[in-house]
Amino acid sequence: MAGAIYPDLEGKSVIVTGGGSGIGAAIVRHFARQKAKVGFVDIAEAPSRALASELGAAVRFVKADITDITALRAAIAELRAAQGPVQVLVNNAAHDDRHRTEDVTPEYFDGRIAVNLKHAFFATQAVLPDMVTAKAGAIVNFSSISWVAMTGGMAIYTAAKSAMLGLTRSIARDYGVHGIRCNAIAPGWVRTERQEKLWITPDAEAATMRNQCLKRWLMPDDIARAVLFLCSDEASAITAQHYQVDGGRA
Repeated sequence: MAGAIYPDLEGKSVIVTGGGSGIGAAIVRHFARQKAKVGFVDIAEAPSRALASELGAAVRFVKADITDITALRAAIAELRAAQGPVQVLVNNAAHDDRHRTEDVTPEYFDGRIAVNLKHAFFATQAVLPDMVTAKAGAIVNFSSISWVAMTGGMAIYTAAKSAMLGLTRSIARDYGVHGIRCNAIAPGWVRTERQEKLWITPDAEAATMRNQCLKRWLMPDDIARAVLFLCSDEASAITAQHYQVDGGRA
């Protein structure tokens, strides 16, 4: 795991949602490499505890279902108590289940919005007081190129991920006066264990390589490096932006 070192990230209190696997785990690892104080929230206990054990005392895991806002708030409060006022928030957690529009029920719709959008608002709400007091802070929300590329078969997911851009720009506008920056990352198709298990097939891989400028798979580290940059002082003049890290696909 190579990449730049940002001295200003050392010692910062960072929270990552969905940090136990995939892109989230890469983000946690990269912040740990920066010597930040990293806390992450995830519902999957076994991989999350393994990651925290691997990375040592500077990394903390709290189990919580991010769709349960009371539990999410409690998890953030626990991490804040352990590692200090929150200076960086990465709203990474999401679930890209496919669904046919004609099969969607109101309950399924609400569940998809809860796991892909609602938690990001309330996690942001929970950390803003710390950032306002400090007159500084960095928030990165996870969007997706799926809505830009008009990916089919996941209308609620793409709706939620496009809404992440609206959330990002609104928070950037409302809290920029306090020195708080808010940006969005839109990953392309990243080769994670989940994608390998559920969606990557020879035909899908061939289509991706046809449509993507860079003829290689994106990996979790590619996304994590972009997140670090946006959270560092190197990006101190960047806010309200939507960065596509997609290999030139959309």
